[in-house]
Amino acid sequence: MNKRITNLKINYLIKALCLIVVFSSFSEKERKEKDITRQTFVNAHTSQVVVEWYDLIKTLTTKTKGYTPPVAARAFGYTGVALYEALVGGMPNKKSMSGMLNGLDINIELDKNKIYHWPAVANGVLAEMTRYFYKNTNGRRLRAISALELKFEEQLILDTSEEIYEDSYLLAKETAEKIIQWSGNDGGRDGSLHNFPPEYTSPVGDQYWEPTPPKYQAALQPYWGTNRPFLTANVEGTQPREPIPFSSDSKSEFYKAAEVVYNTVENLTPEQQVIAEYWADDPTTTATPPGHSISILNQLIKRNNAKLDLAAEAFAKLGIGVSDAFISCWKTKYKTVYPRPITYINAYIDVKWKSVLSTPPFPEYTSGHSVQSGALAEIMTDLFGGDKGFVDRTHENRKDINGIPRTYKNFYEMAEEAAISRLYGGIHYMEAINLGLEQGYKIGKNVNALNLNK
Repeated sequence: MNKRITNLKINYLIKALCLIVVFSSFSEKERKEKDITRQTFVNAHTSQVVVEWYDLIKTLTTKTKGYTPPVAARAFGYTGVALYEALVGGMPNKKSMSGMLNGLDINIELDKNKIYHWPAVANGVLAEMTRYFYKNTNGRRLRAISALELKFEEQLILDTSEEIYEDSYLLAKETAEKIIQWSGNDGGRDGSLHNFPPEYTSPVGDQYWEPTPPKYQAALQPYWGTNRPFLTANVEGTQPREPIPFSSDSKSEFYKAAEVVYNTVENLTPEQQVIAEYWADDPTTTATPPGHSISILNQLIKRNNAKLDLAAEAFAKLGIGVSDAFISCWKTKYKTVYPRPITYINAYIDVKWKSVLSTPPFPEYTSGHSVQSGALAEIMTDLFGGDKGFVDRTHENRKDINGIPRTYKNFYEMAEEAAISRLYGGIHYMEAINLGLEQGYKIGKNVNALNLNK
């Protein structure tokens, strides 16, 4: 008997006492026939389990030390793939991603003599993946993971039998273990513990990035661009052209690009200020930019009453997209080691100038917000259609900024606003913003091209 199920038996038996007379009236044959009628496909179930787990994951990302954007995106990637792989056996029109993603070679065999309860499978695999990726969070939040898992266990076991629930959990555990093992050699393992490797030395010179005020932090994740992506094409096939060459000449293209940032910030409108703060998504105060994308998808799933199969596919694809976006972007950043606007403007335009947002501790080119937002726009458009308006409520409960929900005609308009917010914040040049969006669009299209249909 599985230990988790054994621990649950006390709760289960108490709730089952009132039903024992009814169940005992069935013969073994009748009971088996009754169980068989419960065998359904994944699309017969709601996505409630997934929605609540990702709400918790978003909170954990905000509160857990070391969860920078690349680290968070990686966790989302593997968690989404694990969810999909655990459920794909109950999706007769879909196939596994094994063989499609770099290094993924797994075979999850369903026992034809067993019945699986798919929401229970989803609960189990999300619990296992969340517990693994957030193992370094504090005790209270670890207890929150266990509490959510138990909540669904108590609910779902009443919909089926103890035996079916246990079989479902074992399927989830097997899948999670295989995905975790696969993740172990991608280069990003324990990334949250090594965000600022002391051995990295940035090249020296006016044309290169250097730590920026006010914290003057060292370079964040300088080796992240060498990690294994889910799709090779998302890195090798998406690298942008070289940025504008550095020049201190006031007539140069570089100087003009810096002037655009300087003049925009000096003449910022109230609406631009709101946009800059709304999309800042700083670590420790929010779930980071990829967490904002996860929030958007969760909202879409709720509003569209998406079934469990669509939720699983959507979180897998978005997770792949945002994870690869940060590998691709970081490869570009640490290849070019491009200086930030505040460094250049203070040196050549206005020594007292300050950006609206605090400049993050890594090179400028390209914009991570742009790359991951471009990927989000492509993937959401493919999954949910491009002709619908969308309201984003991610920050509606925040008191420190204007978190009033923002409305967009489509996902591309939303991505463009997220990207331009970095100009309004004074931390990116327009070239990094525009080419970052193109980089992200290419990544999203590559993810959409995955042939998951049988």
